[in-house]
Amino acid sequence: MAAGDIKFRNLDMVRFLMKESTGLDVAYAYDDLVFSEHGLYIIRYDSSDDNKLYVYFNKEMLASKQKLMLGQLLDITKLNKVKLFFKGKFEMEQKEGADEIDIKFYSNEPASVEA
Repeated sequence: MAAGDIKFRNLDMVRFLMKESTGLDVAYAYDDLVFSEHGLYIIRYDSSDDNKLYVYFNKEMLASKQKLMLGQLLDITKLNKVKLFFKGKFEMEQKEGADEIDIKFYSNEPASVEA
């Protein structure tokens, strides 16, 4: 893909997967990231495979809630022939005096979970 080309992503599919599995809707989508309501998790699109997604959970989420949501996401993605990989955790921080946020991703490599 050349510089400046726009990559269209299937946001409706991700919205469906999120809503059906966890009951949460899309709060925000930007480039290859889709944020769930309440910032509980982020879905990231694979750069080359439209049926491959990655999930990161908010580092402040309780492990039991994360495990439950991951199981729900894995179940619905598997039913819809989408591959989902647990990639780790993230944290968001509001930039002081700005309407911007910083996102830090903490990778779970190599122990990713695949559906």
